[in-house]
Amino acid sequence: MRALLVVNPVATTTSVRTREVITHALASDLKLDVATTESRGHARELARLAAQNGETELVIALGGDGTVNEIVNGLLHEGPDPENLPRLAVVPGGSTNVFARALGLPNHAVEATGVLLDAIESGRERTIGLGLASGVPETDDAGVRPRWFTFCAGLGFDAGVVGRVEQKRESGKRSTHALYVRQVLKQFAMEEHRSRGTIRLEREGHEPVEELVASIVCNTAPWTYLGNRPVYAAPQASFDTALDVLGLSRLTPLAMSRYGTQLLTSSPQRGPRGKHAVTLHDIGEFTLHSQVPLPFQMDGDHLGVRNSVNFTGVRRALRVIA
Repeated sequence: MRALLVVNPVATTTSVRTREVITHALASDLKLDVATTESRGHARELARLAAQNGETELVIALGGDGTVNEIVNGLLHEGPDPENLPRLAVVPGGSTNVFARALGLPNHAVEATGVLLDAIESGRERTIGLGLASGVPETDDAGVRPRWFTFCAGLGFDAGVVGRVEQKRESGKRSTHALYVRQVLKQFAMEEHRSRGTIRLEREGHEPVEELVASIVCNTAPWTYLGNRPVYAAPQASFDTALDVLGLSRLTPLAMSRYGTQLLTSSPQRGPRGKHAVTLHDIGEFTLHSQVPLPFQMDGDHLGVRNSVNFTGVRRALRVIA
């Protein structure tokens, strides 16, 4: 099998030596080409070219969720075609690695490489669904380029936290779970609309959901991890269904304490619930509108601010080996 290994050289948890060991192991079983990313967006371009050359059968991401997201968007540049596009595989190298762990891979790069090689040898693969976020016609965001996401997206509070974390990382801070917790508290302290949200969720055939402060869109479960603890915003979300949504219409101190505790104690059977929590399961398409520009994130990557985003859950979008 001809494969392309896309390496993020600044991945949080892999050293040069570890990447060499992984590359050697993969090259022993595959016709392996190796490409190292040089800037943001480079992984997407490498995957796009691999999808077009007609020779690459597998693209392997060695990096975190951001690297995976870029590769997915490169592979699906012309749209989903799971029977003909290269397969995707992941060797986790980031700080959280939600996508890889949701696929059932170990959160250790060398161990995950062993699992991947076993899966290739046995022909173990699956076709998963993905989320697609795009601009909304006749809005200020109409011209926004559509973008795929693998496990989550968010408009509002959680995206603000992601933006704060990225700023800290750009200033030299390491991406740790303690850093995320601190930024959650800072975002809460600065949140202007926590008692009355500005987001409206619209979907065909249903009454709109009004005044959301946070809107978390999940393509799978768990939503994220705190260390080894999985956190479930939408426990029913799955790669085999469309999209799930958790919306919160209040983030007062009492509500923040309640929903924060529920997230920390969440499980595959039970997620956040309550008077100000809205949960929707297996939605094929919907739109989020905000009265004011709000931060927007996909797969943990802050993408600036948006007023409107259209979401589509696309079943059977991409083949993965895991």
